[in-house]
Amino acid sequence: MTLANATRRTPATLREAWIALIGLSAVFLFEMLDNSVLNVALPTIGRDLHASTTGLQWVTGVYSVVFGGLMLLFGAVADRVGRRRVMLVGLVLLAAASLATLLVSNAGELIAVRAAMGVAAAMTTPGSIALAFRLFDDDGIRVRAISLISMVGIVGLAVGPLVGGLVLAVAPWQVLLVANAPVAALAFVGILVGVPKDDPAGLHPDPVDALGGVLGTIAIVGALLVPTLFVDAGAAAWQPWAVAGLAAAAALLFVWRARTARHPLVDLRLVAQPLVAAGLAYKVATALALAGMSYLVTLQLQLGYGWPPALAALGMLPQVAVLIALSPFVERIVGRLGFDRTAWLSAAAVVLGLALYGLLNGAGYVWVAVSLMLVAAGIRVNGVVAGNNVLRGLPENRTSIGAALVDTAQEVATGAGIAATGTILAAVFTGSIAAGGWDRQQSDQFHLAVTVAALALALVAGALAVWAFTRGRRGRETAPAGE
Repeated sequence: MTLANATRRTPATLREAWIALIGLSAVFLFEMLDNSVLNVALPTIGRDLHASTTGLQWVTGVYSVVFGGLMLLFGAVADRVGRRRVMLVGLVLLAAASLATLLVSNAGELIAVRAAMGVAAAMTTPGSIALAFRLFDDDGIRVRAISLISMVGIVGLAVGPLVGGLVLAVAPWQVLLVANAPVAALAFVGILVGVPKDDPAGLHPDPVDALGGVLGTIAIVGALLVPTLFVDAGAAAWQPWAVAGLAAAAALLFVWRARTARHPLVDLRLVAQPLVAAGLAYKVATALALAGMSYLVTLQLQLGYGWPPALAALGMLPQVAVLIALSPFVERIVGRLGFDRTAWLSAAAVVLGLALYGLLNGAGYVWVAVSLMLVAAGIRVNGVVAGNNVLRGLPENRTSIGAALVDTAQEVATGAGIAATGTILAAVFTGSIAAGGWDRQQSDQFHLAVTVAALALALVAGALAVWAFTRGRRGRETAPAGE
């Protein structure tokens, strides 16, 4: 008998589930560490593989596109064949793809490896939150477990560039991707031993909606591709508009399929449940704000202030420090304020930070740092509460698709936030923004663009937060029964 079968299904403390939590945390660590480590190595990879600018862009971009596009489909599959089973298969794929990096000889092969890693991430990442949620019965312990897992990911995101730089000083860039293999092995062992096998009674009995999966994937992939195409080809080109039209058409057909199919990939009635709808709206609001602000601050520190990349990375430390420092207090905050009030106040902090940045970005770095800290504080708390609300509002046999919905909403909102910000910058700023050394007129244009973009995103995020708060109050004491 394995430890997974010997340990009762609902541990009363985190310590009782430490093996499972190590495995689930390792999964989240891979997702957050992967791109942050690789970004540092892109110049080296470009020289080594003689990659073009577009090829180098797709080394990182293909991972996000595949990951975001397949999460809903694999979430639905996991709810039917087993969350633990799908995650273990995904971890094997991740280890194999990571080791395949040693055989890469050109940019095309590396892009294929990164696409396989995106598939593995889509199979594993939503399951890490879903399994952590279902591992416990108590909401307080659930919050603590999800907060612990997300904290590990945040630490990985924070130290990724530093680790990548240190490794490149003594080893080839391939080491950065091959390192995913032992992380996958650690996660595999932790989940195999620490997470009980899927209970057939807790799985969804309906077949997977393949057509809905295809339509949803096209819509999401298209939405994630559009911002990149607009940047590369420009608004006057036909390609970005064609992809945007295809994505919109696929989204409409996906909604039609979800409303008419006997067994839809996503049951829109469940998504409309107050807790689920509110949680997703909070997630979209905070993702929009974080994406837009991160994009703008990165440009401002390096191109507006003329800081070198290393100093610009240090300039983001207030955000990283708050994300890490606040982690031990998330459960206490939720316990004192409750889910609804915590979600509302944390979203308000994000909106306030974004608005403050829009109004005072030209008044010096101190205000930029204050804005970063406000947004970080809101994101850190809201991320846990929003995801927990979505899963609390769903039947037990839909938790994987619920976690996939949360991650997909974040990915799409991130792309939308960057696209909106980039469009406003392109409309207001004259000349090449990447050239640096702006004159007074260009500096004024940048600050105007930041003000317009930040306040516009703050307005949208604030409206979503108000709607989510109103919607969430209706579901405070209720959750749908299992189907």
